[in-house]
Amino acid sequence: MDDDLLREPALELGARIRAGECSALELTERCLRAIDGLEPAINAFTFVAHEQALEAASAIERGDPRPFAGVPIAIKDNRPVAGMPLTMCSDLWGDFTPQIDAYVVRRLRAAGFVLVGKTALPENGILPTTESRRNGPTRNPWALARTPGGSSGGSAAAVAAGMVPIAHGNDGGGSTRIPAACCGLVGLKPARGRISVGPDAGDSFLVSDGVLTRTVSDTAALLDLLAGYEAGDATWAPASPRRFAEAARERPARLRIGLALTPALDGAELDPTCAAAARQAAALLETLGHGVEEIEPPWSGLDLLPDFTRAFGPGIAMGVLAGARLTGREPLEEDVEPLTWAMYERARSQDTLTYLVAQNRLENVARRIVAFLEPYDAVVTPALAQRPVPTGAIHGRGPDPWGNYRRSGAFTPYTAIVNVTGLPAIALPLYQGEDGLPSSVQVIGCPAGEGELLALAAQLEEALPWAARRPPIQAGPGPA
Repeated sequence: MDDDLLREPALELGARIRAGECSALELTERCLRAIDGLEPAINAFTFVAHEQALEAASAIERGDPRPFAGVPIAIKDNRPVAGMPLTMCSDLWGDFTPQIDAYVVRRLRAAGFVLVGKTALPENGILPTTESRRNGPTRNPWALARTPGGSSGGSAAAVAAGMVPIAHGNDGGGSTRIPAACCGLVGLKPARGRISVGPDAGDSFLVSDGVLTRTVSDTAALLDLLAGYEAGDATWAPASPRRFAEAARERPARLRIGLALTPALDGAELDPTCAAAARQAAALLETLGHGVEEIEPPWSGLDLLPDFTRAFGPGIAMGVLAGARLTGREPLEEDVEPLTWAMYERARSQDTLTYLVAQNRLENVARRIVAFLEPYDAVVTPALAQRPVPTGAIHGRGPDPWGNYRRSGAFTPYTAIVNVTGLPAIALPLYQGEDGLPSSVQVIGCPAGEGELLALAAQLEEALPWAARRPPIQAGPGPA
């Protein structure tokens, strides 16, 4: 079922369609065949839009000037797409089908992308694994018994498996970077306010939309497409002085780079393979002419998980209430997984002052960290503290939901702190471990500094190309 064409960068596929080397309809048909063939093994999709995708592709002609006209893309199932179910991978939402697009989806349509379906996430996007009660486990194409990460795990698995060339994701605590790291892809969390979260919200302290890609150039081009103010946004990031795709093509000057290995969660242990990847990346950066020094940011020894949960939980509770409104009744415990219910109940019992104090603590910590990192042009960390965990190791079901939630923090202690700071950060699949799984690093940039971050990422990609690596997708569903 592997289709070489679907593994080409989205930019190149758009150019092929404009030149008439292949048609949008042909590419979409190949994409849908790949999804149908691989979906039994991977379980990446919650909905495949066969008819809608073919209709949209049929309307795109050779020479269409839009940059991505005819290129297939999948959308994470926590953003509304007109005419496609929005389930949040929760039984509570049922098969609700909105008639509006999220602004990020509207921009993708306008650029000519063909939307081929919706991808899986953990229920309500809470965890860094993707195995909801409603949809079952999504499999990592590199090892089907391992997680593809989360919460954008379905999107990452679909791209890594060759089902689609690119997919939408979003990141509220690492949810783009974590699956990128698990699946050997590029995953950028833009700076806070760079991409509108409308029309459902005016802004978000933690969450930013983005994409899962194979190349830095695709990531930069999509940031140009998605970035920018939308009417009614409450806050937004300052405009970049130049296009991000242009910045990514520039070779960075000598940079001062920090290497941070201490996890931003007290008690989290760092796997030697994950540590080795970060150290190897630091050594590579030195050979490329940059100055690197090991640092101890002020997140060392912190345990922000309680405050993060107090600030993050009300958003989950709002999602539960939104799903319940669709059914016209109060939510019931059996409607959702135990972890979702536990967060909902805690948020309901939490007073406003507790929420505001937690938010204020996170803002204070963010200011200290950003001020500490100001002398550095970038900071390298491991992307994960552990190798991609086995399916079933972390989930929202069972009698100990908070224990699972705590384990999720130990798995991914380097990502959520960047959401708290609002800094941009990117996961890069520089290495492969001896276990055959990708071994990625995270590079954190300066405030609103995606251009410089993408330039550095492109330099690392040139030194250690990864796009040609392919996972050994197996035929069967793999062990649970």
